[in-house]
Amino acid sequence: MLRLIPFFTTESQLIAALKRGESRAHKVVYERFSGKMLTVCTRYCANRDDAEEVMLDGFMRLFDKIEQFREDGSFEGWIRRIMVTESLMFLRKNKQWRQEIPLEDAAVEPDYVWADTAINENDLLRLVNQLPDGYRTIFNLYAIEGYAHAEIATMLDISEGTSKSQLSRARAILQVSLKKMEQEPGRRDQTGNYEKTNRKTAN
Repeated sequence: MLRLIPFFTTESQLIAALKRGESRAHKVVYERFSGKMLTVCTRYCANRDDAEEVMLDGFMRLFDKIEQFREDGSFEGWIRRIMVTESLMFLRKNKQWRQEIPLEDAAVEPDYVWADTAINENDLLRLVNQLPDGYRTIFNLYAIEGYAHAEIATMLDISEGTSKSQLSRARAILQVSLKKMEQEPGRRDQTGNYEKTNRKTAN
């Protein structure tokens, strides 16, 4: 079943209109994807104003480079990659992604199964956004975007070892944060697990 898009019957028609430079197609794409793409940019640029600026730059690049999209993959995925690239360009320009902090407070062995169903998405995003820029960048690229360490190393002009160590440290910091959250009053239910709340559906 085809998903209807305002003014356009299919996504292919929308993309064709973009390639013709139709302003209504620009409007539809922005309205359809801006919410998701702002979330992507916010994962890299913790400051919302910076994230919005990066997102707008990303859409401008999208409209300028739309001829490069060959429709042999996900359109949303292609847009997402543009937004990630714009975010990394912003961080490099502002020399933010290399920032690190001492690890005295995060000296725990990373546990690669820490992110389970015991923590909801909003809490996880909040903890990730509190990471230093360098750690947050690599954690997002690896754990959320799915890039391999070799790809991350190329994207950030670092070694694979640096990518792996930054990810390990990011996870260690997140473990400490999770333990602190676990100790917060009202965070556990009677079984000793985190209370599971669905903030998305709360009005």
